[in-house]
Amino acid sequence: MFRMIDFFAALFGLLFLWPVMLIVVVIGLFDTGSPVFVQTRVGKNQKPFRLVKFRTMQKDTESVASHLSSSTSITKLGSFLRKTKLDELPQLINVLKGEMSLVGPRPNLFNQEELIEARQAQGIYDVLPGITGLAQVQNIDMSTPELLANTDRQMIETMTLKNYFHYILMTVIGSGRGDAVKK
Repeated sequence: MFRMIDFFAALFGLLFLWPVMLIVVVIGLFDTGSPVFVQTRVGKNQKPFRLVKFRTMQKDTESVASHLSSSTSITKLGSFLRKTKLDELPQLINVLKGEMSLVGPRPNLFNQEELIEARQAQGIYDVLPGITGLAQVQNIDMSTPELLANTDRQMIETMTLKNYFHYILMTVIGSGRGDAVKK
C-alpha cells in the first residue's frame, strides 16, 4: 500500500513541481555551476543507490555526513533550500524508481560506520530509506547514531497510514531543521 502511495505521490509531485525545480536548477547554475548533487547512499538491504538532491554546499565539499561539514560550505541558495526543504525535491525521482519511500529512515553514507552498525543491530536496512520520518520531525540527525537507530526502529514498528501522512505533513509545515552542520 505504501509503495503505491509513494509512486503516485512522487509522479504527481514531479509533474506539478517541475516549474519550481526548473527555477532552482537555473538559479543553482549561477550559485555553484552545478545545481544537482548525486551521492551514493546505503539503501534497503544495504544496497547502494544514487540519491539525487539539489546542491546546497560548494562543489568541493568533502563527502561526509552533514553534521561533519562546516556551515561555511553552505551556499546562500543552499541555505534557503535547506530551510524550505526544497533541496529534497529531486529525491522524488528516487521514490519513483523504488529506491526510496516518502517516509522512512534517512539514507546514510557508506562511510558512517558507527551509524551502519547501530542500524544493522536494529534491522533498519530491512525497509526502504525515506525522504522524511520520525527522526527528521524530531530534529534527530546522524550525529547521534544510537538515538537515530532507535528512533528509526520506533518509526518502523509504529508505521500506520496515519503516521505516514503525519510525518509528511509535519515536514511540509516545517517540523525539523534539516541536516545539522558544524557551526
